[in-house]
Amino acid sequence: MNTTYTAATTEIGTVDVGLLVGGMLGTLAYFVIGIAVLGVGFLVLDLATPGNLRHQVYIDKNPNAAILLAANHLALAVIVVSAILTSDDGFAQGLADSAVYGLFGVLLQLIALRLMNLLLPGRLVELVGNPQMCGAAWAVGTTLFAIGLVNAAALT
Repeated sequence: MNTTYTAATTEIGTVDVGLLVGGMLGTLAYFVIGIAVLGVGFLVLDLATPGNLRHQVYIDKNPNAAILLAANHLALAVIVVSAILTSDDGFAQGLADSAVYGLFGVLLQLIALRLMNLLLPGRLVELVGNPQMCGAAWAVGTTLFAIGLVNAAALT
Protein backbone atom coordinates (compact mmCIF):
# COMPACT_ATOMS: atom_id res chain seq x y z
CA MET A 1 0.00 0.00 0.00
CA ASN A 2 1.43 3.28 -1.11
CA THR A 3 0.07 6.39 0.73
CA THR A 4 0.95 9.92 -0.24
CA TYR A 5 0.47 12.74 2.20
CA THR A 6 0.19 16.32 1.04
CA ALA A 7 1.21 19.07 3.41
CA ALA A 8 -1.37 21.82 3.73
CA THR A 9 -0.09 25.30 4.29
CA THR A 10 -2.04 28.13 5.77
CA GLU A 11 -1.01 31.74 5.53
CA ILE A 12 -1.25 33.13 9.03
CA GLY A 13 -0.31 36.65 8.16
CA THR A 14 1.14 39.39 10.30
CA VAL A 15 -0.24 41.62 13.00
CA ASP A 16 0.38 45.34 12.88
CA VAL A 17 0.86 46.05 16.58
CA GLY A 18 0.97 49.81 16.00
CA LEU A 19 -2.40 49.72 14.26
CA LEU A 20 -3.82 47.53 17.02
CA VAL A 21 -2.56 49.83 19.79
CA GLY A 22 -3.81 52.88 17.90
CA GLY A 23 -7.24 51.28 17.59
CA MET A 24 -7.31 50.48 21.30
CA LEU A 25 -6.36 54.05 22.19
CA GLY A 26 -9.06 55.33 19.84
CA THR A 27 -11.59 53.05 21.50
CA LEU A 28 -10.54 54.34 24.91
CA ALA A 29 -10.84 57.96 23.75
CA TYR A 30 -14.36 57.45 22.37
CA PHE A 31 -15.30 55.56 25.55
CA VAL A 32 -14.12 58.47 27.71
CA ILE A 33 -16.10 60.94 25.58
CA GLY A 34 -19.21 58.76 25.90
CA ILE A 35 -18.90 58.38 29.67
CA ALA A 36 -18.28 62.12 30.03
CA VAL A 37 -21.44 62.92 28.05
CA LEU A 38 -23.45 60.49 30.21
CA GLY A 39 -21.98 62.13 33.33
CA VAL A 40 -22.92 65.60 32.11
CA GLY A 41 -26.37 64.25 31.23
CA PHE A 42 -26.77 62.98 34.79
CA LEU A 43 -25.71 66.36 36.24
CA VAL A 44 -28.09 68.25 33.95
CA LEU A 45 -31.01 65.98 34.88
CA ASP A 46 -30.09 66.35 38.55
CA LEU A 47 -30.18 70.14 38.21
CA ALA A 48 -33.48 70.00 36.27
CA THR A 49 -35.25 67.95 38.95
CA PRO A 50 -35.84 68.86 42.60
CA GLY A 51 -33.64 67.30 45.27
CA ASN A 52 -30.49 65.24 44.96
CA LEU A 53 -31.17 62.74 42.18
CA ARG A 54 -28.32 60.41 43.13
CA HIS A 55 -29.56 60.23 46.71
CA GLN A 56 -33.17 59.68 45.61
CA VAL A 57 -32.22 56.83 43.27
CA TYR A 58 -29.50 55.02 45.21
CA ILE A 59 -30.26 55.81 48.86
CA ASP A 60 -34.02 56.45 48.99
CA LYS A 61 -34.60 53.90 46.19
CA ASN A 62 -37.31 56.12 44.73
CA PRO A 63 -38.78 54.27 41.72
CA ASN A 64 -39.93 57.42 39.88
CA ALA A 65 -36.49 59.00 40.10
CA ALA A 66 -34.94 55.75 38.89
CA ILE A 67 -37.35 55.55 35.92
CA LEU A 68 -36.52 59.10 34.81
CA LEU A 69 -32.79 58.58 35.29
CA ALA A 70 -32.78 55.25 33.44
CA ALA A 71 -34.83 56.60 30.54
CA ASN A 72 -32.62 59.66 30.23
CA HIS A 73 -29.45 57.54 30.32
CA LEU A 74 -30.83 55.20 27.66
CA ALA A 75 -31.72 58.18 25.48
CA LEU A 76 -28.28 59.72 25.94
CA ALA A 77 -26.57 56.40 25.26
CA VAL A 78 -28.37 56.15 21.92
CA ILE A 79 -27.40 59.76 21.18
CA VAL A 80 -23.74 59.11 22.04
CA VAL A 81 -23.65 55.93 19.94
CA SER A 82 -25.17 57.80 17.01
CA ALA A 83 -22.73 60.69 17.49
CA ILE A 84 -19.79 58.27 17.45
CA LEU A 85 -21.04 56.29 14.46
CA THR A 86 -21.73 59.39 12.38
CA SER A 87 -18.60 61.29 13.41
CA ASP A 88 -15.85 62.22 10.99
CA ASP A 89 -13.37 59.50 10.04
CA GLY A 90 -10.46 61.68 11.14
CA PHE A 91 -9.55 60.84 14.73
CA ALA A 92 -9.42 64.34 16.24
CA GLN A 93 -12.43 65.58 14.28
CA GLY A 94 -14.33 62.39 15.13
CA LEU A 95 -13.72 62.90 18.85
CA ALA A 96 -14.73 66.54 18.60
CA ASP A 97 -17.88 65.59 16.65
CA SER A 98 -18.80 62.97 19.24
CA ALA A 99 -18.29 65.32 22.18
CA VAL A 100 -20.08 68.31 20.64
CA TYR A 101 -23.06 66.35 19.30
CA GLY A 102 -23.28 64.31 22.48
CA LEU A 103 -23.40 67.46 24.61
CA PHE A 104 -25.84 69.05 22.17
CA GLY A 105 -28.00 65.96 22.69
CA VAL A 106 -27.91 66.58 26.46
CA LEU A 107 -29.12 70.13 25.85
CA LEU A 108 -31.92 68.94 23.55
CA GLN A 109 -33.02 66.37 26.16
CA LEU A 110 -33.16 69.13 28.78
CA ILE A 111 -35.22 71.32 26.46
CA ALA A 112 -37.59 68.40 25.83
CA LEU A 113 -38.00 67.80 29.57
CA ARG A 114 -38.68 71.49 30.16
CA LEU A 115 -41.26 71.56 27.35
CA MET A 116 -43.01 68.48 28.71
CA ASN A 117 -43.07 70.13 32.12
CA LEU A 118 -44.76 73.19 30.61
CA LEU A 119 -47.19 71.50 28.24
CA LEU A 120 -48.38 68.49 30.22
CA PRO A 121 -50.57 68.71 33.33
CA GLY A 122 -48.80 68.78 36.68
CA ARG A 123 -45.15 69.44 37.41
CA LEU A 124 -43.51 66.42 35.84
CA VAL A 125 -40.03 67.06 37.18
CA GLU A 126 -41.46 66.80 40.69
CA LEU A 127 -42.23 63.13 40.03
CA VAL A 128 -38.78 62.28 41.30
CA GLY A 129 -39.77 63.31 44.83
CA ASN A 130 -42.82 61.05 44.96
CA PRO A 131 -41.93 57.76 46.67
CA GLN A 132 -44.97 55.97 45.16
CA MET A 133 -44.36 54.64 41.66
CA CYS A 134 -46.76 56.29 39.27
CA GLY A 135 -47.68 55.88 35.65
CA ALA A 136 -46.71 59.45 34.84
CA ALA A 137 -43.05 58.60 35.57
CA TRP A 138 -43.24 55.79 33.00
CA ALA A 139 -44.91 58.10 30.49
CA VAL A 140 -42.30 60.83 30.96
CA GLY A 141 -39.46 58.30 30.89
CA THR A 142 -40.73 56.67 27.72
CA THR A 143 -41.22 60.07 26.10
CA LEU A 144 -37.65 61.09 27.05
CA PHE A 145 -36.34 57.89 25.49
CA ALA A 146 -38.42 58.40 22.34
CA ILE A 147 -37.16 61.98 22.05
CA GLY A 148 -33.63 60.65 22.49
CA LEU A 149 -34.16 58.29 19.55
CA VAL A 150 -35.37 61.18 17.40
CA ASN A 151 -32.47 63.28 18.66
CA ALA A 152 -30.00 60.51 17.70
CA ALA A 153 -31.54 60.07 14.25
CA ALA A 154 -31.24 63.80 13.64
CA LEU A 155 -27.46 63.52 14.03
CA THR A 156 -27.07 61.56 10.83
